[in-house]
This record gives sequence, structure tokens and C-alpha cells, in this order.
Amino acid sequence: MSIEVKIPSVGESVTSGVLSAWLKEDGDTVKDGEPIFSLETDKISTEVPAPGSGVLQIKVQAGEEVQIGQVVAAIDEAGPAKSESKKSQPAETRPAPEPAVSEPAVSEPASKDGPALSPAVRRLVAEEKIPLEQVAGTGKHGQVTKEDVVNYLERRESAETKKPEAATVTGPPEAHKVSVPGPAAEERVTRKKMSPLRKKIAAQLVLAQQNAAMLTTFNECDMTAVMRLRSSYQETFQKRHGIKLGFMSFFIKAVVDALQAVPTVNARIEGDELVENHYYDIGVAVGTERGLVVPVVKDADKKSFAELENAVAGFATKAREGKLNLDDLTGGVFTITNGGIYGSLLSTPILNPPQSGILGMHKIQNRPVAFGDKIEIRPMMYLALSYDHRVVDGKEAVTFLVRVKECVEDPARLLVQG
Repeated sequence: MSIEVKIPSVGESVTSGVLSAWLKEDGDTVKDGEPIFSLETDKISTEVPAPGSGVLQIKVQAGEEVQIGQVVAAIDEAGPAKSESKKSQPAETRPAPEPAVSEPAVSEPASKDGPALSPAVRRLVAEEKIPLEQVAGTGKHGQVTKEDVVNYLERRESAETKKPEAATVTGPPEAHKVSVPGPAAEERVTRKKMSPLRKKIAAQLVLAQQNAAMLTTFNECDMTAVMRLRSSYQETFQKRHGIKLGFMSFFIKAVVDALQAVPTVNARIEGDELVENHYYDIGVAVGTERGLVVPVVKDADKKSFAELENAVAGFATKAREGKLNLDDLTGGVFTITNGGIYGSLLSTPILNPPQSGILGMHKIQNRPVAFGDKIEIRPMMYLALSYDHRVVDGKEAVTFLVRVKECVEDPARLLVQG
């Protein structure tokens, strides 16, 4: 019996996507629940499992756009795998030289049966059409890492650019100028289709600029108290909860406190109505190889520091592995983005529609700060709040950002609040 492999539904608003890579080859034996291909939409990238066990028959090639519910492959529950069927043929016919001729045709690269590749490596291998047998794995047990693939691509590109130099031209110097062509136009640029996620990011950013009266206000925050608290209790916190105490949990707590104090920032425009939210689902921007995604910490006001740290760390891992689902990315009322991890000192973050506010964190830097008649060197961070001026007045925006600053500079108040 044959089982149809269809593109699964990944949310009501998603109608299509791109089958970005096959994780198995045509004719391979697959097991029920085993990931067999990667699906990329404008919201998420996910691996789709096999709906049954048997031999895979691929009907749609990697890179093609597919519709939800479309049949992209079949799984033959009765048929043998390509390698098994071909290996059994010589035993049934002749023991003579036939196996020696047929077996090399079905042999697979050694790396295929070696350690599993990470989703990021599989995606890169599929996009660049890299023959794995030519890539030497330096990871654990010979696993091919992303660095191995990047090094291979660099060597390949270097070899390709040297090819034109091999041509020799004889004759006078003037003839050389005429006969040796310059670099082809396509060699000077690289063109590739935008991924669904990149298209979505582009559309959202343009939408934010066109449909909101966006303004940014700034402040700076003394990180001394938070850094001292983390240093004092990091070991105890990690032993008790199994995770490090980072900065993000303090800022999520501070944002929730500020949203409760200035509820206008927790509102959005729908048509001619102003909708004020009474829940606190906070989006945390995460940078990935594919682009920026914003998973949402649901009910952040009800979570402890440990629960917030676990949620953020879990989202970061899922984002890097391309395993975020649609529920992870929906429901946010406010977003926090941290450009400081990339070294950004100051920026103006762009709103995440239909939200009315986004907080930008930045690099912590020791700077001289005046305290009365004294000057001290303190670890300071610039904060930026971008907001929709149609919803939030300047006074409310400044009050909100000052509230965040005060909470972070006095973290004990956040601990008392839970």
C-alpha cells in the first residue's frame, strides 16, 4: 500500500511555502515519524515527518513552491529500498561478476551513513548542491559541521575564479587586450530568490514604516545593580534552576511593569478603534541564519525569572534549529530586541505591526557618569523605545522608558514583584 506525503497545515493564515530540502533521497527507506523534508513558509521553517514507514518516492523537487495539502511524495509500505533490492538481485541470478558492476552504482557516500547533519548544515548543503562525499567532516565522530561546508564552498569558489587565468594568449600585447574577455557580468554578482521568511520580513518592515507614525525616544540605564546581583547569585540560581540568569529576564519583567503602569503602550489600532490589551505576551527578537524571528513569551507577567530564562533559551535553540512553530510566533503585544549582542551601541528599532512599541537594548559599555560632584565609571546601556505616535503620546512614551530604566536600575523591586 502507498501512503501519500502531503504538505501539512501550519496555521490558518499560511497557504503555501517552499519545500527547501529533502532530508532523504528517492528510494530511501524511511520510518514513521522520521523527518523527511524541510518546509519553509513566510512565518516558520520546520521539518516534516514521514506519515508511515516504507520506501520514499519523491514527486516534487527541493526548492519548488508548494501548496498546503499538496502531495509531494509517496511511501510504499511493501516495496524494498533501492539498495536492498539491488543487492539481492545477484544472489537470485548469477554469482558471477554482476555484483561488482552493479554495487558501485548504488553505493552511497560514506557521510550519508555517518553522524546526522544539523538542520542548518542540511539546508546549506541542499541550497548549494554540495556533494557530501567531497566534504571532510571535522566534528564529533566525523560529523560534517557548518564550518566544514563553508570552507568547502570557499575552496570551490577560489578554484572557479582561477580557471580563466589558465588560458594563455600569444601574440603582441595589443592582441591580448582584444582576445582576453573581461569577467562575465554574472561573476560580479550573486542572484538568488528571496526566501519566504525574508519576503515576510521585508513586507513587515515596509508596512511598519508606511502605516505607523513611528518615533523613537532614548535613555540610558546604569547596569551596576543588575550585574552585581547576577554575579552574587549566578551560581545558586544555576544550581537550583539548571540555567544561567541572563539580562533578558530582567528586561522582560521591567517591560511588563511599565506596560501595567502605562497601558496605552499595550494598545493597537484596528480600523477606527483603539484596542487595549490586558495580557502580557512579550516578543523577543532572535537572529538566525535565515533572518530575524520574534518568538513570543506567553503570559510573561505570570512567569518567574527561571521560567523566563528557560523560555528565552528554548526559543533561541528552536530558532537556530528551524523548529519554531506558528504558535511560538503569534500573540505578541510588545517586542524586545537586543542589538547589543552584535556590538550595537545605539539604534532605532522598527515596530513589529500591529504592536505600538518595541524596546531596543544595546551594548553595555563602561562610561564616566556624574553623581553630584563626583564622576564614576559605570557599566551603562543605551535604551531606545520606538512607538506609534498615533497611539502613544510623547509623555507616555518617555514615562514608559523611564519606568523600564528604574526597574532595571533597582532590580530588587522586580524580585519582590515575582
